[in-house]
Amino acid sequence: MAKAIRAADLPRLQSTRDTRARIDLVTEETFGLTDLKADHITYHPGDTAAAHYHLDCKHFFFVQAGNGILYAGEETFELGPGDVALIEENEVHWFENPNDEDFTFIELWVPAPRETVWVDPDDI
Repeated sequence: MAKAIRAADLPRLQSTRDTRARIDLVTEETFGLTDLKADHITYHPGDTAAAHYHLDCKHFFFVQAGNGILYAGEETFELGPGDVALIEENEVHWFENPNDEDFTFIELWVPAPRETVWVDPDDI
């Protein structure tokens, strides 16, 4: 059966580490799915995430606006609008927005992550 959720009713989370914002789009809670998860993420100027990885899922990113840096293992990727990136299962990664404009993207996990592991649990 079809289902729609108004933007104002989607779950929203604010990082306690910096000013990053997350809107849950497709989750077990919103649509009852575990084979896919999707979020809308905004990194404000100066925001950076802690290094982490997800168990047993692929992680995709589709950049909507702004520019940012994706760190994956020893590699660095400068991403901008329209770019798509993939992080493999259990691959350490994090983002940074060193710019003076918001960096926004849609992130997808296939399947939904069972667990996120923080490289430094004191840095989340």
